Amino acid sequence: MARRRLPRPIFDYIDGGADDERSLRRNITAFADYELIPDVLNDVSEIRTETKIFGQPSRWPLMLSPTGLTRMFHGHAELAVARAAARHGLLYSLSTMGTTRLEDLAQAFAGPKVFQIYIFKDRGLTAEFVARCRDAGFHGLTLTVDTPVAGNRERDRVSGLSLPPKLTLRSLLSFALHPSWSIPALAGSKFDLANVSHKVDALSSGPMSLFDYIGGQFDRSVGWREVEWLAREWNGPLAIKGVMTPDDARRSITSGATGVMISNHGGRQLDGAPAPIDQIEAVRNAIGDAPDVICDGGIRRGSDVVKALALGATACSIGRPYLYGLAAGGEQGVDRLLTLLRQEFERTLTLAGINDIASISPRHIRHRTSGPAWSKAAAST
Repeated sequence: MARRRLPRPIFDYIDGGADDERSLRRNITAFADYELIPDVLNDVSEIRTETKIFGQPSRWPLMLSPTGLTRMFHGHAELAVARAAARHGLLYSLSTMGTTRLEDLAQAFAGPKVFQIYIFKDRGLTAEFVARCRDAGFHGLTLTVDTPVAGNRERDRVSGLSLPPKLTLRSLLSFALHPSWSIPALAGSKFDLANVSHKVDALSSGPMSLFDYIGGQFDRSVGWREVEWLAREWNGPLAIKGVMTPDDARRSITSGATGVMISNHGGRQLDGAPAPIDQIEAVRNAIGDAPDVICDGGIRRGSDVVKALALGATACSIGRPYLYGLAAGGEQGVDRLLTLLRQEFERTLTLAGINDIASISPRHIRHRTSGPAWSKAAAST
């Protein structure tokens, strides 16, 4: 439905990845390499799914990850997604590159909320975000660390969906053939990166693109000292997003983070990076039981969440799935997507004989080629 309703360049922005899109595909297909090992004759008349993520209650172990430029996919943008998340008792994460001011979202959304942040060259801008999030009542921060430079997203290059746009004739034709998207987009609210646009107005002495300003703020020199600084500034739940290795996970925790998000940015940055599902077990073993470990990427079924939990994840996060729902039907589309995933999640638990997510363990899963996760854990001890 999203493919039908969006102009092709806009859909490809959601759907595409970097280079040959190997990591994008592998994020999804890697889940098929794991098999669930069910228990039988357990009482599954009631299933307990509640948990905590970033220290906040969640109705089940899923959160909605930060996605930028959301207004491109539906006019109600981040607020539609947040309202759907609230109805489902889930945590929502707003992106720095979002099109809704963080204060406006906080006012409209009473549920648990996290802000995704970067450490910019202008440390004052990062510190400003920390203060604004604290004042607005955000419950946690997610620091994205896998974007020292944008990935080579060739679908966007071909269509001309750069920032600012350089559209081709074919792209313009696709916009013309989708008036139900194009007319509201032209007539609706101003499209900008609402949380940083004030900086351009303040700093620009001449013509300056908002996107030029943001592009110039990404800092390739950021290291662990900056993570330690951010952890002190925020002094609250903080996850490092983009961690893929046990060593980096350990360093994240010793630098002051309370958790990690295992992520390759949805296959949109380094093509060839491993699938997040394949890294969970090693990361969990490296940092112990207390920190949050969130599997970010490739979730397409409720059963995928169960597999991630069995390998040691605290929860999973989704981006593309809810954007497909948003593009297909606005807030109702996101609501439908979350309903389907929740139904699949509970059905999988029931069929696996698991009546409480706290009882999920490595014995419930095995890799098709390397055997049960519990046997590897036993061998390592």
